[in-house]
Amino acid sequence: MKKLILFFIFFALFSCVQSTRDVKQYSVEQFFNNLSVSGGSFSHDESRLLITSNKTGIYNVYAIDLETAEEIPLTFSDTESAFAISYFPGDNRFLFSADQGGNEITHIFLQDVDGKAVDLTPWEGARSGFGGWARNEKSFFFVSNKRDLRYMDLYRMDIETMQSEMIYENTDNLSPALISHDQKYLVLEKSLTSSNNELFLLNLESGELKHLSEHKGNATFAPTDFSLDNKTLYYLTNQDSEFRYLASYDLETGQKTKLYETNWDVMYANNSYNETYRVIGINEDARTMVKVFEIRTGKEVEMPEFRDGSVSGVSISKSEELIRLSVGSSTTPGNLFLYSFKTGDLNRLTETLNPEINREDLVEAEVIRFASFDGLEIPAILYKPHQASAREKVPALVWVHGGPGGQSRVGFSSLIQFFANHGYAVLAVNNRGSSGYGKTFYDLDNRRHGEDDLMDCVKSRDYLSSLNFIDDEKIGIIGGSYGGYMVMAALAFQPDAFKVGVDIFGVTNWLRTLKSIPPWWEADRKALYDEMGDPFTEDSLRLFNISPLFHASNVASPLMVLQGANDPRVLKIESDEIVKAVKANGVPVEYIVFDDEGHGFRKKENEIEGYGRILAFLDKYLKEKV
Repeated sequence: MKKLILFFIFFALFSCVQSTRDVKQYSVEQFFNNLSVSGGSFSHDESRLLITSNKTGIYNVYAIDLETAEEIPLTFSDTESAFAISYFPGDNRFLFSADQGGNEITHIFLQDVDGKAVDLTPWEGARSGFGGWARNEKSFFFVSNKRDLRYMDLYRMDIETMQSEMIYENTDNLSPALISHDQKYLVLEKSLTSSNNELFLLNLESGELKHLSEHKGNATFAPTDFSLDNKTLYYLTNQDSEFRYLASYDLETGQKTKLYETNWDVMYANNSYNETYRVIGINEDARTMVKVFEIRTGKEVEMPEFRDGSVSGVSISKSEELIRLSVGSSTTPGNLFLYSFKTGDLNRLTETLNPEINREDLVEAEVIRFASFDGLEIPAILYKPHQASAREKVPALVWVHGGPGGQSRVGFSSLIQFFANHGYAVLAVNNRGSSGYGKTFYDLDNRRHGEDDLMDCVKSRDYLSSLNFIDDEKIGIIGGSYGGYMVMAALAFQPDAFKVGVDIFGVTNWLRTLKSIPPWWEADRKALYDEMGDPFTEDSLRLFNISPLFHASNVASPLMVLQGANDPRVLKIESDEIVKAVKANGVPVEYIVFDDEGHGFRKKENEIEGYGRILAFLDKYLKEKV
């Protein structure tokens, strides 16, 4: 019996060892030669899709021929990214958006069939956003802050004359959200807190303003669609519920009806052009699950299944015969497919994984949970390198998402796969305050930023230490935006927790950041101050106390900082000052500034340089542990 037990122990150990393997290591250039594609607006004759791709190293607009899957370049920028909006409803003209160097002051451009582009919203310093086509196909709607940089007004652009007129002036900080098909009703939003907002219905003919969302306690409301007869408003809400669900509001009777709910947030819902189908996207444990229903019968439509991924996005053509599917996974960048309701044919339109990379060398994401300092269950996503084992322990990184209120999700990340391929385990933590896990969980970090949520990140380090394939002497922390703040907070307030930190355009001085938010965030300023604190009140003391810049003398671990010079959210001076302060400690600091980027890096050459240098930094200060 003893020999038999020893055999089984040996067999189990052998099996564990066999499950690990060496993989081919790929360069940063190879990983960032994966493609990123998005969009998928059908042309008027449904022969093409309008998409955005970074095939050339910068985002440009392409058309995909739906018969041949040929990608046809339509814009040719080599300096500023261009993002597809939509084809015109009756011809092959199209709209796209662009800003300058990532400054987020977006303009709307028209490109005609001869390739000539014109800026339809050329107002200096003002940003504009597309608001959809009118049902009569004679105009489109857009919002702009050209009148007052603090507020977005609603305009209608005639597509024959390309002349615009204001149809709603936002003087009460009520943001335009959705207009009815007959252009009689306008839904307006008012943000109160990050967990509470209001909806109003404005009759554009009579001027009557009706409050739609009277409620007690915290609840959010987001309009999604009007019915074709303009009698019903569809919206998402978590009123009297932990999770968002789809509901309807009868404009004549005021009756509210719950239409679809589950034990996860409904992320989005929309009806097809002729109301044959309803598409619902669900945030199911950090994965997007999409369901399509026949509206008349309520019957769920059977959709294609994908061995290498799941459907994350859907667009149904005007004829309701074709459907564009966005499909991806943790080991496959998002791809576009075309499915025919009529014939059942499924055609792949894109191949986004660099052919030089073997998909088998990439790692599957695993959703895990661990107990935090107070027993609260914290969800996270683990990426275990193939070469990791109890015999071959690997260094690890805690990855913190942006926000506050963001979420790490199960999807493809070239950067995370790059780290895993080079022997780093990554744990993407969804600390308290993350979205997707109910409104109670979402609210747990309010006015406690840099405290309980930081301790969740520290406990995620302890979780990694408990894994037998992790070298618990070699655990670092990395994050961008609010995640970058968490990196600096960890190094400043929990200096023994992590061996290195990588801060990607992170907040380091909350007093400055909250005082210098972009003017077009005025509608959300109150909500942001409610969550974080008002820097113009006594809250400033707490904001000082949680700002890593004022406690930088505590930082003892090697630090790397990446920053875009044009970032309107986290100003470059934030990174300049933290770098200077930490250098004064005699700590190794590396600093990279990209002059042509903003809050997030869009150009492949910058990603390759920046992320390649992160790996070199980690290899030097974490893997080798000098």
